[in-house]
Formats: sequence, C-alpha cells, structure tokens
Amino acid sequence: MEEALSCIGRMPIFNGIEEEELYTLIKCCDGQMAMFENDQWIFQAGEDLGYIMVVLKGRLVVVQEDFWHQQKEMIYMPGAIFGENYGSAGNKTLPVSIKAAEKSEVLFLDYKRSLTFCTMACPFHSMMVHNLISIMSTNKGRAEEKLEHISQKTTRDKLRSYLSCRALQEGSGSFDIPYNRQELADYLGVDRSAMSSELGKMKADGILEFKKNHFTLKRY
Repeated sequence: MEEALSCIGRMPIFNGIEEEELYTLIKCCDGQMAMFENDQWIFQAGEDLGYIMVVLKGRLVVVQEDFWHQQKEMIYMPGAIFGENYGSAGNKTLPVSIKAAEKSEVLFLDYKRSLTFCTMACPFHSMMVHNLISIMSTNKGRAEEKLEHISQKTTRDKLRSYLSCRALQEGSGSFDIPYNRQELADYLGVDRSAMSSELGKMKADGILEFKKNHFTLKRY
C-alpha cells in the first residue's frame, strides 16, 4: 500500500498533500485502483461516468468516433486526469470511449464525494479540490490556445501560430516542441505530408530552421 500511495502522491491532483493524508482522502472519495491490459476497454461511448480518473501508470487513449466511424484519438499519460468534465450529475454520459494503450493503472475517485466535503472539512480535501480546479483551468487555457492555432486558414498559418506561441512561452526563438511530426500534424489538424512539405518551404524562405523537434525561428 505504501508503494501505491507514493505513486499516487506524485500526481498533480494531489500536490501539497502529505502521504499520510492520502489514505484518508482516497477513502473519503471512495477511491478504487484498477489495472488494465493493453487494448482493454475501460468505458464505451454512451456509458455513464461518475468518476474522476487519475492515470497512475501506462497510457490511456480516448477515442472519439463520428457518424461515418472516423476516429480521433487523444493520449493520456501518467498524472493526467479524465472525467472532471463528464462526472457531474447533469452530464454523465460519455461521448467518447476509453481504453488502455498499454498495461495501465488507474485510480477512480467518486465524482460527487470528491467535490463534496464531509463534516470534518479536511484541509487536504480542500487542497485536492483546489488542485483540480487549477488543472481544469490550465486545460481550458490549452484548449483555447489550440483553437487559436487550428482556426488559421492555411497549414503555414497554423504552423506560424503554434511555433510563435511556443517561442513566446519559452522566451526564446530556439526551443523544443513536445511532439514528433505525426503528433504535431494531429495537434494542428493537418496532413503530415503537407505539413512536412510546408516546413521545408518555410525553411527555404528563411523563416525557420529545425532538426527533429528542435526549432529556431528567424526574424525577416
């Protein structure tokens, strides 16, 4: 149990909470840990989700399918949370499916009990809720930032928007991005080949230099 609590304590949602307080907090939130094998489905679209899921180990993939059965996927790594936007009583039905992308361990916290304080009003429970709100706010900001990039008209404009944003965030025109080529194309919603071709043209135009995921932007 101590090893499990040590792993749980490293998750961002539990920042500032002492290890000896975690057992009481998880019990208060009716927390349950579960292991899933590679490609094992955890929830299917249309099912109700009354939990906040915390990825402890492995990777989860969230699959969204449209009317024509075209799928989009998003990967959740250790430390990520899922369900904070679907766990409320008015919006429990999942529009997506969730499965393990590899052998994974997940902590399930009852949504209502996580956000409802007991009579003791433990300060570490308040800290978890504070962390959760902070994570949700950060995720909302990232979603708005992504919308700004993908709303640009052309592939070049999308790349310029994203790379400029990264440079401003890093405070330097030379920086690494957290994506490989396919992941960057997926993030921007563009074809990988077309994006790679456009990067080559931008390099030829003297706008930037790049090697793998390292970029250097040039003023012109």
